[in-house]
Amino acid sequence: MSSENGSDEIPVNLSSENGSDEIPVNLSSENGSDEIPANLSSENEPESDNSFEQLKPTEISIEELSKLLELEKQKVLEHEEELKHVLADFQNLNRKTQSDIENGVNAKVYEFVLDFLKIYDDFVRAKEVFSERKVNTAGLDSILKNMDSLLKKYHVIPIDALGKIFDPNFHEAISIITDPDLDDNTITKEIRKGYISHELVVRPTLVEISKKG
Repeated sequence: MSSENGSDEIPVNLSSENGSDEIPVNLSSENGSDEIPANLSSENEPESDNSFEQLKPTEISIEELSKLLELEKQKVLEHEEELKHVLADFQNLNRKTQSDIENGVNAKVYEFVLDFLKIYDDFVRAKEVFSERKVNTAGLDSILKNMDSLLKKYHVIPIDALGKIFDPNFHEAISIITDPDLDDNTITKEIRKGYISHELVVRPTLVEISKKG
């Protein structure tokens, strides 16, 4: 069926089956062709979601990765240095604590040794007195022998001073005699025996030294 202006119209029957009037709808294109456009969607129809197709993975260059790696290496080095300092502080504290404990124990040991040596000196003087009076000192000799063994067991060793040159680290001079036959500062007499323990002087030897005049 052709319209008056010559364009071909395609009648669309919107009537019901009872044969009511037809309402013509012109679906022809502007150029007059009989083709029906494929896209008949309305403007309100939502477009397909292509957002996933538009997403691109983040691109990180090798240079940027190298920089990140260097930063992490630097952090590791900094943490290693901090750990070394902490360990060094701990080791210093541990050594100081052990040294304080050892010094405290040694101080008490030396204090005991000094008190013991005073008693030892008393036994030595008693023996000398009894010997001068021709008294039998066998009992004292046995006691002194046991004392010597006890001192040796705990590394308390007498200082051998007689005939040596005076050394202020081990000796204490309390008397001087003139003797031209001896070198200056020769120890001529031990007035009180001195002792050392583990290379430390428990008490110095009291001595008499010589001068040539």
